Amino acid sequence: MAIQDRIRKLTYDDYARIPDDGKRHEIIDGELYVTPSPFRPHQGFSIELGSRLHLFVKSRRLGRVYAAAFDVILSEHDIVQPDLMFISNERAGIVTETNIQGAPDLVVEILSESTRRRDEGIKLHLYERSGVLEYWMFNTSRRTTRVYRQTPEGLRLVAELSAEAGDVLTTPLLPGLELPLSELFE
Repeated sequence: MAIQDRIRKLTYDDYARIPDDGKRHEIIDGELYVTPSPFRPHQGFSIELGSRLHLFVKSRRLGRVYAAAFDVILSEHDIVQPDLMFISNERAGIVTETNIQGAPDLVVEILSESTRRRDEGIKLHLYERSGVLEYWMFNTSRRTTRVYRQTPEGLRLVAELSAEAGDVLTTPLLPGLELPLSELFE
C-alpha cells in the first residue's frame, strides 16, 4: 500500500527516520510503500536461492551477494530493498557500510500477493531506468521465473522458465552458474 506525502516527494532522509516496525519500507518516486514481512515460502526460497548464489559468487570471487533488508538508493526519491542482489567487483564502489548507492548488476524479487503488482510494474521500470543489468522475478506458487536483461531498448523479457519444464536458469553475468528450477523450488 502506498502512503503518499502530499506536500513533497519523500527522500532518503525521510526514509531513515521511519521507525523499525518489522515491515519492509521502500520509497519509489518519492512515495512510501509498506509491506508486511514475507511468509515462510518466500523466506525459504530466498535462503535457498541466496545460498546458491552466494556460494557460486564467492567461490569464483566475482563480487558479493546481498539480501533484504539492505537499502539500495537508486536516486534521491527511490530507495528499495530487493530480496536478493548481486554486485560485481566492477561495481563494488557502490556498496557502503549502510547501503548500496546505485544499481546492482542483478536484482531478484520473489513475488507475493502484497508485492506482485509493484514488482511487475513500477519496480521493473525503476530498475530499467536505474541501469540494473538483469532482473529476476520468481513466483513460488507457480514455480516459475521471468528473466529481464538490459538491452539498448531497456530491460526486456528474455526468458520465462518453469520447474515443471525442467528449465535451468543461467546468466551471462555469472558464467557457469546453473540453477535448476526444480531443485530451487523443492
